[in-house]
Amino acid sequence: MGIREVQASEIKMNRRLIEKLVEENGTPILVIDHRRIRRNYLEFKERLPRVQVYYAAKANPEPEIIETLYGLGSSFDVASLSEFNLVFEVARADMPLQNEQDFVWRHIIYANPVKKVDSLRELNLYKPLLTYDSIEEMRKIREHSPDAGLLLRIKVDDKKSVVKFSNKFGIEPENAIGLMGQTLGEGVKVEGLSFHVGSQCNDPNQYIRALQNCSEIFREAEKREYQIGETFTRGYPVKLVDIGGGFPVRYNGSEHDFRDLANSLSRELDRLFPQEEFDILAEPGRFIVANAGTLVSGIMLAKHEGRKVPTYHIDDGIYQTFSGVIYDHQHPTFKSLKSGKRKRSFVFGPTCDGIDAIAGNNPYIESLTPAILPHLEAGDLIVVENMGAYTNASSTNFNGFGGAKLIHINQTTSKRLKN
Repeated sequence: MGIREVQASEIKMNRRLIEKLVEENGTPILVIDHRRIRRNYLEFKERLPRVQVYYAAKANPEPEIIETLYGLGSSFDVASLSEFNLVFEVARADMPLQNEQDFVWRHIIYANPVKKVDSLRELNLYKPLLTYDSIEEMRKIREHSPDAGLLLRIKVDDKKSVVKFSNKFGIEPENAIGLMGQTLGEGVKVEGLSFHVGSQCNDPNQYIRALQNCSEIFREAEKREYQIGETFTRGYPVKLVDIGGGFPVRYNGSEHDFRDLANSLSRELDRLFPQEEFDILAEPGRFIVANAGTLVSGIMLAKHEGRKVPTYHIDDGIYQTFSGVIYDHQHPTFKSLKSGKRKRSFVFGPTCDGIDAIAGNNPYIESLTPAILPHLEAGDLIVVENMGAYTNASSTNFNGFGGAKLIHINQTTSKRLKN
């Protein structure tokens, strides 16, 4: 078995393999296991069979990841013209010109409720699926992308999610029907509703309440005889419900089990949204890629003498692959290839900035706990699992330190497969 054809479990703590990768590439390195990505995608499809996956490219937009998911038949959630072009370039390399319009129409949603005018003008060529949550955005779309189909995004409860969106996006459910009527009245197509309960949702009831709100809005729209839905796929109006993302990843074991959430969602989707009348979309990002990434970082300096708590400076930090500590409320778990008695330890990144503390002793993030590590020295390696989402995507070159080198393993052909 080649070095790039190994199981995810072997990558995580196999000393020989990790040392071989470091010998070839140096540190830091971020190993992306595409076998794990495929398993996550297929698990999502198995447990939520009615739901079409629109992978949230922002979680990790590496072209190799897009290619793997494209090969599985995934659709994609993009939030900028750059992300749109990234997905489109992967897809168009595998299809005849006459199929490009159909792919965009069926498999890309531009789910950012706020869009630049020049992006709308360029997107209109493909009759895109867009989201909005205000009359101002709707009128901007009407002027610059009049052939688009729209999903109205409603505000939902996200108090028990790690990353929240309701402060920024979504119209209050009680105002949704009014905006829907104004949109239709001004000649813009409404194809359905969308919501997002926030990232790392640990309360299934947030999804359930959001679905119930959507159902009530659809019922009121029907009473008012609003013509909602797309007609291309089946020849009659099919309403869309985009349930967003937020599906929890097991970082430390305390998170809600996805299997239970999927069971609850499936029951509620079938109860509220008959299959012949509704299509269901979702935007998983973290769920697909988080556990597919393993980071290996090297210790630049180990400080022990005269210190109650050992201190390690490593070659990756807050401004690079650990950017999720700031932007994503991440609390990474550090592991070592060495054995021995473990104790509380501080871990710092490489930059000349006090905020660049990634395990304990960070005055800006009091909840950031120390790492538990054996006695280490300069040149030793630190391994961090579950680093596939919101890590390299937000890495910078601050202070001249680049992020981890990406190594992709277990890739397969990018030829598109049927769902």
